[in-house]
Formats: sequence, C-alpha cells, structure tokens
Amino acid sequence: MSPASPAPRLQQSQGAPSSRLLGIGGYRPRRIVDNAEICTMIDSTDEWIRTRSGITQRRWAGPDETIAMMGTEASRKAIERSGVDPADIDCVIVSTVTHLHQTPAIAPLIAHDLGAAGAAAFDISAACAGFCYATAMADSMIRTGTARYVLAIGVERLSDITDRNDRASAFIFADGAGAAVIGPSDTPGIGPVVWGSDGEKAGTIVQTQAWDEVLGPHGEPREGDSVFPKLRMEGREVFKWASYTVAAKAQEALDRAGLSADQLDVFIPHQANDRITSAMTRALGLPEDVVVSHDITEQGNTSAASIPLAMEALYAEGAIRSGQTALIIGFGAGLVYAGQVVVLP
Repeated sequence: MSPASPAPRLQQSQGAPSSRLLGIGGYRPRRIVDNAEICTMIDSTDEWIRTRSGITQRRWAGPDETIAMMGTEASRKAIERSGVDPADIDCVIVSTVTHLHQTPAIAPLIAHDLGAAGAAAFDISAACAGFCYATAMADSMIRTGTARYVLAIGVERLSDITDRNDRASAFIFADGAGAAVIGPSDTPGIGPVVWGSDGEKAGTIVQTQAWDEVLGPHGEPREGDSVFPKLRMEGREVFKWASYTVAAKAQEALDRAGLSADQLDVFIPHQANDRITSAMTRALGLPEDVVVSHDITEQGNTSAASIPLAMEALYAEGAIRSGQTALIIGFGAGLVYAGQVVVLP
C-alpha cells in the first residue's frame, strides 16, 4: 500500500433492531429428595430447613442424567416451543459450574446432539447469574448481526459437589437444566443488562479444593479424599449482599428498561433462598399483583438453571402469559450478578 492510499475501511455486520425470548424449556431430574431424607445426612429438621430457606424438596440427578443429557432435553423443549429449526441456531451458550471437564466445553456436544450443525458453541462460568449473562450476550449478538438465533442454556449437577454432611449447605443445592431460544424482534424484548462483580467477596462461595489437590497424576482420588471438591458458602454474608446490593441492581435494571415497579408483571429472581426473594420483593416495592417466583420451594437452588426453570414452572401453573414483562436477575459465586427486564415468550 502506498503512503497516499487511503486506509481500508472494514465492513461490519448489521443485525435485527431488537431481540426477544422465543421459547423456554426445562428439565427436572426424576429423583425427589425431601427434607426428611436430608435430615438423615445432617442434624436438622424439616421445620428448620423450611424456615431458613423455604425449601421443602429438591431434585438430584441420577447417573444417566448428565449435564449433556439435561441440557439437551431442556433445549429440545425450548426449540420446539420457539418454532425455530435447530439447524438455524447460530450460537449455543451454556452456563455451568458443574461440567467437571476442563475441556472440551459441553456446549459443542449439546449443539451436535440438537442438530445445530456448525453453530458457535461455548461455555461460560458465571454461577447463578449465568443465564442472565447468556441472555445479555445473545441480545448483543442478535442486534449486531453476529447471530440470528441463539440458544442460552443453564445446567447444573450441584449434587456432585455438595457436601452432604455440611449442615449449612447440604439442604440448598439441586440439579436441573433450563434453556431459552433468543431471536430477532422488531420491538424491544430484552432490556439493557445490569451486570457486574465484586471479587473482594469471592471467598463467600467457593469450591473447597482445586482438582489437582484431590486427584492424583493419573486422575485417581488421593488417599483419604473424595473424588469431588465441595462447595462452601457463607450464607449470612451472601444473604446480606443479595438482599441489599443485588436488590439495588434489580431496581437499576427496571430503571434502565424505563419501567416502574407498578408496570412490571412478573419477578423471577435466581432461586437462591426464599427469604432472599422476599427481601428483594420488599426492597423493590413490588405491588401485590406482580407474580413472584418461589420455585425454590420444590426445586432447590439450581444455580444457572434456576431462572429458566422457574419461568417454565410459572407457565405450567398458568400464572404468567406471553407478552408480559418480567424482571429476571441472577447472583452468585464470584461474586457476580446480572439482570434485565424481558418480554415473556
């Protein structure tokens, strides 16, 4: 190129004016674990667990209910409900902290199983905020033309890394998968994301050990160690952070979407603890006619899967309908958070 030649101008892709959720799906493991069974593992009572968390039962996956299987089944339902051909899906994003292989990611395997041949596919680790992270990424991809249809999946087998003898956390965690197909729209269906992190509080929810501390050089368990590291959580600190800091971020998501509390139809927070949900509902000043998800009562805390699972449950109950506005927000290990207002599919 000669010095006088003008610099080449790159072309950029142009996408749809807006995006929206087109279909939602979930998968709940077959095994139901009630509080009575949990109390055979820890020194507790059904009343104490209900009072502390609102949980009456949770779902734990069986050996055949793998991350890939649950994520695929939830996605099949979301795809069918969306009316989108699997071959037209351009990108698959899987949020999980319990795909216990560093590589390959689980997303390409799920994309293959679904028939989304050639789709971009990758995993993210954003804990309980992961579904909202994936939704924000999908929205940006669609509006910039990077993708037309995106499949966002949250899937967890938290029972694999739950310390079933830990009185503070054994009753909380559960397994499951939820998914959403997100595609183009002429009118806004996904509001601006409010997201962020506070690494100073990273120690409040942690995996107890690195894999090289529990496995030998050939992948065998070290003597005296369990195969899996476990989760530890400082419940009181997480409760305070979610009830105040994250509640303020939820309000910010409402504000950025241009809505007031009395214009909202549905509130679906991450199902971490029913007391946190109640505290956030009060902090937001939501009117009594706003539908609030309490899916944790029968499902437990499924991390990245909890918001789409809770949304699907509200549809099944007849509590919500297409076209309503819903505030979703996730928060968890990192500490990380993300939330936005969406139009229900």
